[in-house]
Amino acid sequence: MPRKIIVTSALPYANGPIHIGHLVEYLQTDIWVRYQKACGNECFYFCADDTHGTPIMISARAAGAPPEQLIERMHKEHEADFARFHIEFDNYYTTHSPENRALSESIYARLCEAGSITKRPVEQTYCESCAMVLPDRYVRGTCPRCGAADQYGDSCEVCSATYQPKDLIEPHCATCGATPVLQTSEHYFFKLADYERSLRELIAAGHTQKSVANKLNEWFEAGLRDWDISRDGPYFGFKIPGEENKYFYVWLDAPIGYMASAQNYCDRNGLDFDELWNDLDTELYHFIGKDIMYFHALFWPAMLMGAGFRTANKLFVHGFLTINGEKMSKSRGTFIRADTYARHLDPEFLRYYYAGKLTDTVEDIDLGIEDFINKNNADLVGKYANLASRSGPMLTKKLDGRLGALDAEGRQLVDTLIAARDRICAAYEELRYAAAVRTISALADEANRYVEQKQPWTTIKTDPEGTRATLTATLNAVRILTIYLKPILPEFARKVEKFLNVGDLHFADVADTLGNHTINAFERLFERIDEEQVHTMIEESKEGQAPPPAAEPAEGAEANEAAEPFKPECTIDDFAKIDLRIAKVVTAERVEGADRLLRFVLDVGGVEKTVMAGIATAYQPEDLVGRLVVYVANLKPRKMRFGLSEGMILASGPGGTDIYMLSVDAGAKPGQEIH
Repeated sequence: MPRKIIVTSALPYANGPIHIGHLVEYLQTDIWVRYQKACGNECFYFCADDTHGTPIMISARAAGAPPEQLIERMHKEHEADFARFHIEFDNYYTTHSPENRALSESIYARLCEAGSITKRPVEQTYCESCAMVLPDRYVRGTCPRCGAADQYGDSCEVCSATYQPKDLIEPHCATCGATPVLQTSEHYFFKLADYERSLRELIAAGHTQKSVANKLNEWFEAGLRDWDISRDGPYFGFKIPGEENKYFYVWLDAPIGYMASAQNYCDRNGLDFDELWNDLDTELYHFIGKDIMYFHALFWPAMLMGAGFRTANKLFVHGFLTINGEKMSKSRGTFIRADTYARHLDPEFLRYYYAGKLTDTVEDIDLGIEDFINKNNADLVGKYANLASRSGPMLTKKLDGRLGALDAEGRQLVDTLIAARDRICAAYEELRYAAAVRTISALADEANRYVEQKQPWTTIKTDPEGTRATLTATLNAVRILTIYLKPILPEFARKVEKFLNVGDLHFADVADTLGNHTINAFERLFERIDEEQVHTMIEESKEGQAPPPAAEPAEGAEANEAAEPFKPECTIDDFAKIDLRIAKVVTAERVEGADRLLRFVLDVGGVEKTVMAGIATAYQPEDLVGRLVVYVANLKPRKMRFGLSEGMILASGPGGTDIYMLSVDAGAKPGQEIH
């Protein structure tokens, strides 16, 4: 019988764009969902933007717009990014929705009835300079457990300890650097420790990977503490019922967003949400990043238990992305936005490369730039596309495009590929995509060796019907390999299905064979990656080529209360090293081959400088000639593919059309120093 499955990914925070680090999770999930659907299972993929919290409120204020407008714009951008990478949700929703409000209030009420909510005064950090209560991640200091410096107010990135901001050693405001003071306020708490026994039983039953279970056991041994689920206003979120100036902490309503997205889908499609979500015959799986294990493996299931909802069958936890063995970096150009990647490279190259790295463990995966180029060119172009391009056009041009029957050797090749089905299916099911890719790649090698041995380009001259048998076997191999690759490469599969003149291929079709069948004209499947394409993408992604997005969330995860705020404080001496000057735009022009770059010649008090700036999506070059701008004069020149850039023009904004160059009041002269 077909299985019924619900799948979710962690909710991307609606305060910044999707980047290729986030895509590790969404591609891992999408591949699994596509595999389940290709096996004939009824699989629903639900997700949403995580839209509440202080960073959204602050960003909206800075933009002079209501938060609702900010999250609506980001929602459209996220949907576009996911679509570029062929990630298909059954419903992609928002946590700022009536369904989520109602579910959050209902779950909260049930937890109150269960005696799981308590209220008590708490001391919270308050910055008198900024005149606001500081969210956990706007407080930095030294970890009280391991002594690591410059850690967040809620957790340590070095030892993974969790704590309260007041526990930090020498805390300071991440915005202005001032030492925060403590204020007392009444807060609501969820009594997590009441569910310790049930949580231990859940983890022991295989709720997640063994390494994650080991980490959870450390937290159990340290003792589960009550969880503060309220925040004082001003705050963008849902008000706590019965309160005037207290709101649900974003981490309470964010995971409930999974349910809200499912309910919205059910309401729009005539389904019963309670029957779908709470039916124990329906499997439920959450995909998350390892940085949010505490919330998803402890708080979330405990909330569900207390409110009378079922918990997930399993929590799949993945690691992060490194590039060339290091964290993604704006200065090195390896912090690459999804839309930037898609302008330069085929998204299926990234899908295939990630699949070739992903396993069922929590280990980080590394994207080696050179390996990325070589692997995709060797496999996607040199194996899969090559196999089809050597056989399809020959059949249509020389043999009327008609497949014949398999001979003994052809049957042996096809049977070898069919025999790998169960092994490949098991690898997909168990999230061992790397193993699946290795098996499929080895099968493609066998098929290509078969073609080399048979040499149809030679036999077509003397033995047309024997050649037809060879091409029949080859294209049947292409068909089987396409089924195996379809969860990873849906667009490649669509093209192959079209030129083979077959319908929507599924895993149940693997053992079938095409014979006495007419194919369509061949369509090119992949183009080789040119190393220059990758270098251009990296140059465009380097810090300074475009204004950085505001407050990006953690990789492949819902953001915590706040994303990274301001950079570490500097002294006046540090600031004095930066030479800011008034400059006048002499010429401005678009840069051929770079959609976002403009090339400027600036007059800096009689000295001319050439600067590249990533603002072409927001400004027409002819409108900028004669304008006064703020110029960083002593920034080390950087040699780019498009020429030398001798400094930087200052601008702000999240990117795209929302880029704003800094203005200079009338009367200022080119070359004047800015103090």
